[in-house]
Amino acid sequence: MPDQPHHSQIEIERKYDVDAEAQHPLLVGVGAVAVQGEPERSELVATYFDTADLTLARNSTAVRVRRGGHDGGWHVKEPADEGRTELHWPLTDGDEPPAELLDHLRHLIGDEPLVPIARVTNQRDSVLLQDAAGFELAELTDDHVRSENLRSGATLEWREWEVELLSGAPDTRERRNALLDEIEERLLAAGARPSESSSKLQRALGL
Repeated sequence: MPDQPHHSQIEIERKYDVDAEAQHPLLVGVGAVAVQGEPERSELVATYFDTADLTLARNSTAVRVRRGGHDGGWHVKEPADEGRTELHWPLTDGDEPPAELLDHLRHLIGDEPLVPIARVTNQRDSVLLQDAAGFELAELTDDHVRSENLRSGATLEWREWEVELLSGAPDTRERRNALLDEIEERLLAAGARPSESSSKLQRALGL
């Protein structure tokens, strides 16, 4: 139901542009990574919302409803001291944002309605990285993305890799950055390039 309590997490990730022929590197031995799982495939379809004049985008905040994958639902992403805070609400039947989500954003949007601004379809292969004790350190995803700018009708297609830290990641910012730096070294050697856009939404909108 729309009024169910949400939950939140801190999202710490890095994104990379890759060409069609790029192959995942072996990441076992990077930091505490001892196990690199087999890819798991899912298809994700996300519709992003904002006010007519993109108030949320101007405030580095994103709202989407995503269907597919393990975390389908309504998401709000907003700036945090490290990474981004991601808030979650359950899926609703249609594309009307939950009331509690709108209340959370009221300080930014006032009474302005949220309207669909972009749709992103993503074929994702996810690889889990674990330490020797089985704790989940990070997830490497290989995304084949198609976006539609619902304001202009423009479409784009691209491929990107994304590394997101999980609950078993190191417990200090310095060590988290060190792990990400080591993973990044392997990814760059495999042909990846730091992404020119900080998010799929930014790229879809041409921001």
